[in-house]
Amino acid sequence: MEEIHSNSTKPIGKNKQTDSYTQRLKTSGCLKSIIVIVIVFVLIYFGSAYLISTVLGDRKMVISVDNRIDITPAQIQKIQDIGQWEFLSISDEEIVDTVSKGFFSDSELVRIYYGTLRLGIDLHKAVPRWLHVEDDTVVVATLPAIQLLDKNFIDEARSRSFFESGTWKAADRDHLYNKAYKKMLKRCYTLENIKIAEENAKQQFGQFIRSMGYKHVRIEFQSKPK
Repeated sequence: MEEIHSNSTKPIGKNKQTDSYTQRLKTSGCLKSIIVIVIVFVLIYFGSAYLISTVLGDRKMVISVDNRIDITPAQIQKIQDIGQWEFLSISDEEIVDTVSKGFFSDSELVRIYYGTLRLGIDLHKAVPRWLHVEDDTVVVATLPAIQLLDKNFIDEARSRSFFESGTWKAADRDHLYNKAYKKMLKRCYTLENIKIAEENAKQQFGQFIRSMGYKHVRIEFQSKPK
């Protein structure tokens, strides 16, 4: 009796061909998906660009520069609250004397007075619209007239008698004080010194306004009341 052996074998070659074909199908599917995604993004991009151009139409962007300047009432009030502003200080000393005739001898009193005269402006005396913008570009400041800021400019604590003989009353000393006061005024409160104070005011006040960011500044002065 012959034994018949049935050997069951798998078609190995066909399986390899099937796997390769399946792999190609998968790769082809991935490429198609990527291509579709790219096409979608391209359509979205150009569609958005078209929509924006349609909405905006032919509008053009215009950039304009506004060179106009302004100064607010709050800024003006803050500056005016400064009040007195000194622009020139002058120190002086005066020797004054008086003689009183006596029956037997004369009495003499010689005193030295020291004083400091301060010239400047008082912003509380500024007129309406003293600080304003002209032609939208220039800050114009019309300052009060230069004046003597402190009329009690003699330093009595430093003043002293240089020579004194005899007896003197308070009225005599007051007379010497007034005499020294007038001499100091005449010597120091001059047109020349007022002009110097005005020039200092133009420079200092102009620099002050420019430090606030205003480039073009013009300084003027009020007419001094007669």
